[in-house]
Amino acid sequence: MSVAEHERTTVATDVPDARRGFPTWARIAVLAGLAVVFSIAYLTWGVTGNVAYVVERRSTVLFTMLIVAFAGAISTVLFHTVTDNRILTPSIMGMEALFVLVQTCMVFVFGLAGLSMLPPVAAFVLQAGVMVLFAMLLFKRLFTGGIGSLHLTLLVGIVFGILFTSLAQLMQRLLDPNEFTALQSRLFARLTRADPDLLPWVALLVVGIGVYVWRRHRLYDVVGLGRDTAVNLGVDHTRIAIRTLMIVAVLTAVSTALVGPMTFFGFMAATLAYQIAGRHEHRHVMPIAFLTGLCALVGGQFVLEHLLGHAGTLTVVIEFTGGALFLYFLLRKAAR
Repeated sequence: MSVAEHERTTVATDVPDARRGFPTWARIAVLAGLAVVFSIAYLTWGVTGNVAYVVERRSTVLFTMLIVAFAGAISTVLFHTVTDNRILTPSIMGMEALFVLVQTCMVFVFGLAGLSMLPPVAAFVLQAGVMVLFAMLLFKRLFTGGIGSLHLTLLVGIVFGILFTSLAQLMQRLLDPNEFTALQSRLFARLTRADPDLLPWVALLVVGIGVYVWRRHRLYDVVGLGRDTAVNLGVDHTRIAIRTLMIVAVLTAVSTALVGPMTFFGFMAATLAYQIAGRHEHRHVMPIAFLTGLCALVGGQFVLEHLLGHAGTLTVVIEFTGGALFLYFLLRKAAR
């Protein structure tokens, strides 16, 4: 039995009445209702003064959270499907380490003055383009269709991630203290960082990917059964795996370039979705993962910003929670 099949059996055991007790569509409806309530509360809570400005600013942050929730959740679910392992995350490919390296190189080469002159659109295209190009080269060169090629690709991604981190740390040591301080602020994910001019174009890209993925959800169900089973059922597993990994790379690059690296957010949303759905079909898991991630972002931002008076940073809380969840499942699998 493969890792994914074992985990699907575990989920079915943990939630025995997933189909009879509380229908999946009802679970999706509840999550959608919570997301709408959190969104309305975030947009309207305590609005005073210049109402138009406040609502516009909050709408930009909410739109950003929609994109990040979709990109992080869907990319992780697809990554789990292709790798046949629900412990791995897309960050294992070295994408976030490459983001840190690109940011460090930009500050190292151009300095703070030159970096501030770079238009936000150009900076986004540069960062996302470099990450996607890296993924294309990695997958095309290494994913040749052999049984161990996927594992080799992941291993090389880990090695490149370590290399990128080492190079970034070397250049950071050579930076001026003021430049290093400014760089550090760029390396932490912030939902308020996204430029409003970027959001419509990024949304179009994400919606296009979403339509493409949704139309192939049955195909992903077959791929999730494992490579051998998918091949026996007539699926070109290698071709589907390469395309899916490219989609994962694009979504991860877009999310990271937009707000910064969020290593465990997608893992948290996907893992909770498996438990909530109680079944493995992608037409159930993907919407639940997206809505779970959206509720976590919007609800968390509402609590921290409006109820606790900016007492903390949401991305730090989510990374801590996602990391703890990751360790819990990792230790639970090791115990078995």
